[in-house]
Amino acid sequence: MDCVKIGKLIFKLRKEKNLTQKNIADALGIQSKTVSKWECGLGCPDLSLWPDLSAILGVDMKQMMEGEITPNKPDSGNIEKVRFYVCPSCGNILVSTGSASIFCCGRQLEYLLPSDASSAPKITAEEMDTDYYATLDHPMTKEHYISFVAAVKNDRVFLNRLYPEQNPTCRIPITIGGKLYVYCIKHGLSVYSDVI
Repeated sequence: MDCVKIGKLIFKLRKEKNLTQKNIADALGIQSKTVSKWECGLGCPDLSLWPDLSAILGVDMKQMMEGEITPNKPDSGNIEKVRFYVCPSCGNILVSTGSASIFCCGRQLEYLLPSDASSAPKITAEEMDTDYYATLDHPMTKEHYISFVAAVKNDRVFLNRLYPEQNPTCRIPITIGGKLYVYCIKHGLSVYSDVI
């Protein structure tokens, strides 16, 4: 570990958060002179302190231990490059429109790749007022259910979250059109381009 590089990063991140060395020391249960030593490059945080320190400073622990934060590439705004992520711990659904480092529950998430079309649920959609009313032929038990349905077109992602023991239906604005993404917790992500 490069303690000088890490110390400079801790100093920079602390200033960005408008924290004092004492704020960090109190939160970690250590003395403020210890934080001062880190920032001067005279030592690195103890291994047991890294998770809490990265949470306090709001950064990825691995990158902080390397002494530099690698920025993501700017979002080109191409909705065709939409990527969906699902946290295996809490079930949170996250979306990006390009390559990104996505973390949840302390883990880096990989984006979902579409699965084999043979396991994709059958969908029927009918126009109802200003929406499509989509119905999926899929069980919705606690062990096997659809977690989300997302319609993607132009500059919009319209996400419907579904839950176990709920009807597998959702409404999608007619103006959306485009591709439909469906995520089953057992069979993964399916993509439809001709449903809506």
